[in-house]
Amino acid sequence: GFCVFEDERVTPAGQNEDVLVVRADGEVERIDTVDLGLPVGRENDISKFIDTRDILFGSGDVIVLHTDGVTEAEDQDKRLFGFERLCQSAKKRYGGRAEEIKTGIIEDLMAHIGVQKINEDLTLVLINHTKQ
Repeated sequence: GFCVFEDERVTPAGQNEDVLVVRADGEVERIDTVDLGLPVGRENDISKFIDTRDILFGSGDVIVLHTDGVTEAEDQDKRLFGFERLCQSAKKRYGGRAEEIKTGIIEDLMAHIGVQKINEDLTLVLINHTKQ
């Protein structure tokens, strides 16, 4: 899960898909969560299996969270949508509201897939740190 704090941090806990952050200056940052752990089996307390990492989340930044169904969506030639396309799509639409960026990414994703069947869930969550 993700916890957003008032001191301009987002803290991912546990292993997730890589987090995409479009910074206010237009730079794109990829946050790898592979070292944050992966709980296996049923445990009442998973704290010993996971770690956290703070991500700076300042004014104007946009965070894109996604399931692997987004980056692994294939076109008719079995080419994946991939993380780079996701980055390009988000960066291209930076400056809009989170809903507009999400809609644009979905449009690019569907254009990539074309008539192919979707085999996995496609989930996108965008968090926009509104400029003051």
